[in-house]
Amino acid sequence: MHVVILGSAAGGGVPQWNCRCAICSLAWDGDPRVKPRTQSSIAVSPDGERWLLVNASPDIRQQIQANPAMFPREGLRHSPIHAVLLTNGDVDHVAGLLTLREGQPYTLYATPGILGSVTENRVFDVMAANVVTRQPIALNETFEPVPGLSVTLFSVPGKVPLWLEDAGMEIGAETETTVGAMIEAGGKRLAYIPGCARVTDGLKQRIEGVDALLFDGTVLEDDDMIRAGVGTKTGWRMGHIQMNGDTGSIASLRDAGIGRRVFVHINNTNPVLVEGSAERASVEERGWTVAHDGLRLAL
Repeated sequence: MHVVILGSAAGGGVPQWNCRCAICSLAWDGDPRVKPRTQSSIAVSPDGERWLLVNASPDIRQQIQANPAMFPREGLRHSPIHAVLLTNGDVDHVAGLLTLREGQPYTLYATPGILGSVTENRVFDVMAANVVTRQPIALNETFEPVPGLSVTLFSVPGKVPLWLEDAGMEIGAETETTVGAMIEAGGKRLAYIPGCARVTDGLKQRIEGVDALLFDGTVLEDDDMIRAGVGTKTGWRMGHIQMNGDTGSIASLRDAGIGRRVFVHINNTNPVLVEGSAERASVEERGWTVAHDGLRLAL
């Protein structure tokens, strides 16, 4: 299985277009300790030729340009992206669909709840129905979006997208609006969970024994954005678990039987983005890799 992390940042990327927090300031100033990062997306292939795009970042065109495996190669119109899968309806995961509208056939997979939120917004009608097939997938149903690649979607604690929040919104509920993807090829298993509010016993059982885990690394501490002085929301309020702490992802998954552990979907205020920092060292010492754009895994 070939895996490319096209975008490793959370919504807004690094540096965020309007942000001068401590970390974005380093990035704007060209400090080599902070690599620029685009918004959350990965590509997976069983053979290096046919690819599944998991989440369509607003930065998808830039990500394709940065990865030759994603280049068109045949005739006048072509793409090695054969299918697109959505793990939730967040803007940083669906806005790229508007770029993938140039008459290129592919199948769009998502749970009925996620797919419904896209379908109800008419701006996504630019993906012509006679070109892009929209395929609803039930939770725990294994399907094959690309020959040789099987995927099973499972619910993880989360919340609805920001643009669908209302007074009755619940954080931490396990529904079909925030899901993880178990991806398998050649006897290897990859769990991709870019958004998760907490680690449950059920989730630990689900990912036990995987060869690699790409997991929500939005915040180091629950109050990262408050500490940075650029926001009032906690990680929990945004539907994301913190890395540190007794109930954080590192401690909660410490004893899980997992191969490679990689943090993705990293917010611009997360201090682990600074290479050589004490925060980065602490995370790496506990067995985790902080993803960067272009990171490749061969499983």
